[in-house]
Amino acid sequence: MSTPATTLAPAVQGMTTRIATLACALNFDDIPAPAATVARQCLLDWFGVTLGGVHDETVRILREEALEQGGTAQASLVGGPGKLSVLQAALINGTAGHALDYDDVHYAMPGHPTAPVAPAVLALAERDGCNGRDLLTAFVAGVETECRVGRFVTQEHYERGWHATATLGHFGAAAGAARLLGLDADATATALGIAGTQAAGFKSLFGTMCKPLHAGKAAANGLHSALLARRGFTSRPDVLECAQGFAATQSPTCDESALDGLDGHFFTREILFKYHAACYGTHSTIEAARSLMAAQQVTPDDIKSVEIRIRPRYLKMCAIPRPTSGLEAKFSLAMTTAMALTGVSTAAPERYDEALCTRPELTRLVQRTSVTPSEEFADATSEIIVSTSAGVVYRMRGDVSRPAEDLLEQGRRLREKFDALVTPVLGLSATAELADMLERIDDLKDIRALMALTRA
Repeated sequence: MSTPATTLAPAVQGMTTRIATLACALNFDDIPAPAATVARQCLLDWFGVTLGGVHDETVRILREEALEQGGTAQASLVGGPGKLSVLQAALINGTAGHALDYDDVHYAMPGHPTAPVAPAVLALAERDGCNGRDLLTAFVAGVETECRVGRFVTQEHYERGWHATATLGHFGAAAGAARLLGLDADATATALGIAGTQAAGFKSLFGTMCKPLHAGKAAANGLHSALLARRGFTSRPDVLECAQGFAATQSPTCDESALDGLDGHFFTREILFKYHAACYGTHSTIEAARSLMAAQQVTPDDIKSVEIRIRPRYLKMCAIPRPTSGLEAKFSLAMTTAMALTGVSTAAPERYDEALCTRPELTRLVQRTSVTPSEEFADATSEIIVSTSAGVVYRMRGDVSRPAEDLLEQGRRLREKFDALVTPVLGLSATAELADMLERIDDLKDIRALMALTRA
């Protein structure tokens, strides 16, 4: 039941502690096999997009600043030359993992669940020499936490302008790190309080370097929160539901029943993966455009106009009308659709650059494209309507909202994506070795062996 966040019912009291208790009580054997499989796939995908993003200008700036500052060598810079402190590694690796905007998605947040959690728990696990099972358990605990918080503050939190990957990612990273540290429910709730008071990140910064920085800050701040809580740093144990707390200040409504009926439910199983290196809000339309061009005898030169019909909230998310940079192109329904209609790869991150935005065959279609909001469409669904100069109108719908049923096929597709992103950075042999180690991560006695493979 939705309630104004400023007038939460007494039943909501204890929400932070309930979520903290669930996180710290999670054991590896509690995770159903399908959820564990998806968790491994998340880590494979995260290492792929992170290694693919290490040469991004955003990451270069952060890395150079951190190396100039120096720090204790505790955790690896993925794809980098060495180690820095766990907080520096979480910040830089977290930013690199979101730099390409090619990482996984979950609509319970709504946002990118792995981006803030994986770099936090990996940095801590490497420092402390944790095993693969404990790492995977901590990762799932973090993902489940940020999704539960997302359910509580509802999608209105995102609609208000907050980047949920950043804000809710703080809680996920803190919970994952707390689980890896073995904190009890009280200390975990305190960690969530420390994380909650730092949580920030605006959607208005999409298309700039700040968007990937959001994931890095969430990872570093969440990890820092758990480390401080372990040392006795104080906070409130009810940051989510207290007066003037996270919910009251960052969402107009809250769902008092957010945790009801979730016994045995794992949000991790429902994670969605990207196969196009752009905002997930563009993916259903990309898929629709590709399907349309494959099914119909139409060429880009035949197209007179393009109409994209999509859920209204995407107008504030990925509808930059005339992108001028690669980053902006990733958040442009018009540009990504034009790429799909003309056969330009939307999967190759290197395609998204300034030159892309000036290609005549693309700009012509961009100028002929309109985006129409419609409540008819759910998240990750859309329709493309292509009108030709001959007067023929084609329609095609796209839907990327449902988790994969065939996890083996999903794993195959993700491995192809991983190989394409990682091989140019690590080479064929190390790429294959890293993938193999990630697939059997449960058996690793010390995560340091895995992290050593990721250093270029």
